[in-house]
Amino acid sequence: MSLTRFLPFVFFLGSVALSAQTAVDAGAVPPAPAKAAASAPAATAAPALPVYAQDPKFLDILRKAKAELAHRQILQANEDYKKVVKLSGGQCAACLMGLYDTQVAMGEWKDAVATATTLVQVSPSVDGKAAAQVMRGQALVGQGGEKPKPAQLAAAHEAFQAAIALEPKSAAALYGDGRVLARMNRMDEAKTSFEQCAACVSPKDPARLRAQHFAADPELSLHKMAPPFEVTSLDGAKFNLDAMGGRVVLIDFWATWCGPCNEELPHMKKIAKEFAGQPLVILSVSWDADEAKWKQFLVKNEMTWVQYRDADHKLSDAFGINAIPHYFTIDSDGVLTAEMVGSGSDVEGRLKKLLAKAREAHPATTSGVASAAGQ
Repeated sequence: MSLTRFLPFVFFLGSVALSAQTAVDAGAVPPAPAKAAASAPAATAAPALPVYAQDPKFLDILRKAKAELAHRQILQANEDYKKVVKLSGGQCAACLMGLYDTQVAMGEWKDAVATATTLVQVSPSVDGKAAAQVMRGQALVGQGGEKPKPAQLAAAHEAFQAAIALEPKSAAALYGDGRVLARMNRMDEAKTSFEQCAACVSPKDPARLRAQHFAADPELSLHKMAPPFEVTSLDGAKFNLDAMGGRVVLIDFWATWCGPCNEELPHMKKIAKEFAGQPLVILSVSWDADEAKWKQFLVKNEMTWVQYRDADHKLSDAFGINAIPHYFTIDSDGVLTAEMVGSGSDVEGRLKKLLAKAREAHPATTSGVASAAGQ
C-alpha cells in the first residue's frame, strides 16, 4: 500500500482499497470456480453471494456510480452510491467506500465520518477495519477544518490509534496520527510517529521523504503542503518534490493547445533566464496527449527547463487542477505558498521573495546552485 495515496493536498479522491475485501463485499459476481477434486475439502468452496449482489438493479446502479465517480460526476455518483448502500442494507463495503469518496469530494465531513464508522463495522478483515479507521481519522480531521476543536483532534487521534492497533505498520495511520499530534502540540510524539511511518514506507514511495522531513521538523506538518510525487522528466531524470534540498519550486501546468498558456510562454522563458543559477527549480507539466507534437513544441520554443507530460492526469488530479495555465510556488521547506490561475499572475514577484527567504534559511544549500537545479 503506497502512502502517497493517503497524503492529501486537500483529500484525495479515491480512498485506499480495503485489501482483504472479497467479491461479496464489492457486490460483484466472482468468476465461476474451477471444479474441485472429489477429495478437496468443503472449506475451499467459493462463498455464496448475498442476495443484494445478485440483484440486477443493484449491479446496474453500482456500475453507474463507479463510472460517474471515475468521470468526476460527484453529485450523481453520491446519489447512486446512496441507493446501492440502501439496497445492500449497508453491508456492501465497496458501496460505502464509494459513498465516502463522494462525501469527501463534496466536503460533507460529518457524513463521511458516519460512513467510515459504518465501514469499520462492516469490514470483515483486520486490514479492512484498519483502512476504514484511517478513513475515519481523515474525515474527522477534515471536519475540524483550519481551527479544529481539541475534542475533534482527540477523536481523530483515537481513530488513527485504532488503525495502528489493528495494523501496527500502517504507514497511513502513522502519518495521519503524526499530523494530528503536531496540531495537538505533542511534537515529540509526532516526531516518533513520523519516524515510524518513514520506516514502514518503501524507499520507492515518494512520500517517504515527506515523512522523513516531518520527522526532522514536525512543525512543518502544520503547513499546507503540496502533494508528494516523483515523476520522470523528458530528459530521463527523476524529479521528487521532497528531494529539492532547500530550493524553491515553481510548477507550471500548461498545454501546447492552450491559448493563454502560449501567451504566458515568453514570461516563463524570461523567468527561466532571469533566475538561472539561483536556487529555483521550474517544472512544466503538460496536458498534451500527442507526445511528438509536445516534443516538437519544446524544441521549437527552446523550453530548456524540466519538462513532464502528464498523459494520465494523475499529477494534475493530485493537485486538483481543472484549468490551465495554473501555477504553484513552493518554498524551500516544501510549503505551498501560492496558487495562481490564468495569465497575468505575478509569478516573478513571488519567486523573488521566496528565493530571498531560501538564501537566508539555507545558505549552505543554496550557495553555488547552478543549472542542475532545473534551468
